[in-house]
Amino acid sequence: MPGLPPDDELQLQDEVLLAEVRDAFGVIRVVQIGAYRFLEFGDAIEQSCVFQGDPSWLEYDYTRAMLLGALCHDAPETALFLGLGAGNLTQACLKFLPLEDVEAIELRPDVPRLAMEFLGLDDDPRLTIRIGDATELLDSAETADLIFLDLYTDQGPGVGHLAWRFLERCREKLNPGGWLIINQWAGNDGKPLGAALLRGLYHRHYWECPVKEGNVVLLIPADLDQRLNMGRLQMRAGELAPRLGYSLQPLIEALRPAT
Repeated sequence: MPGLPPDDELQLQDEVLLAEVRDAFGVIRVVQIGAYRFLEFGDAIEQSCVFQGDPSWLEYDYTRAMLLGALCHDAPETALFLGLGAGNLTQACLKFLPLEDVEAIELRPDVPRLAMEFLGLDDDPRLTIRIGDATELLDSAETADLIFLDLYTDQGPGVGHLAWRFLERCREKLNPGGWLIINQWAGNDGKPLGAALLRGLYHRHYWECPVKEGNVVLLIPADLDQRLNMGRLQMRAGELAPRLGYSLQPLIEALRPAT
């Protein structure tokens, strides 16, 4: 499986605009460069990257780190995605995890439509997509073994990423033994955005995975008695590597306790 070409090589390839729509929140575009398609918000702010040959392929480390967080659970059956984007993380989880029921909440109705039309999102019978604000719809969602929080706009992370009560409700929606996985911005110090808030809310009981895109992925267990079993995590990641086409080991080595 090829990786994303270097930036200078991408710049030499023609960018093809496949779709452009405007909604109440601004512009959404789908563009293609070589074998890759990109979902963009606003002024060419990239939200997702999809390899046409395999829409479940995770190109960026932050998405791979979120998949790694899913492997913390022994056998997840249910998942909730707060923010869908192109859906490649959702598709990877449906493909590689024993999931039976998956719900995604997406703010913008054109996003799943474009993802299905241009970005390879499958109409999987296990997947239900609801349109609306995740901060408002969370209470009506089913509890889940895995919850993925990735609410980004063309301005950066959504308000839910720094909202105490919303983040608290996300963890409360976890089934026993579940994991909340958050794609959080990082500051210049390498700590996640809102580090003090996160430490207080989750009692310093979570793990961080800094990634080269500049984010920090947080792995938060459902309760304080729950631990990250590094041995099992390495075993699952090793078993999955041949199917993924890449190794998660560098991300495992980057894991650290809450900063």
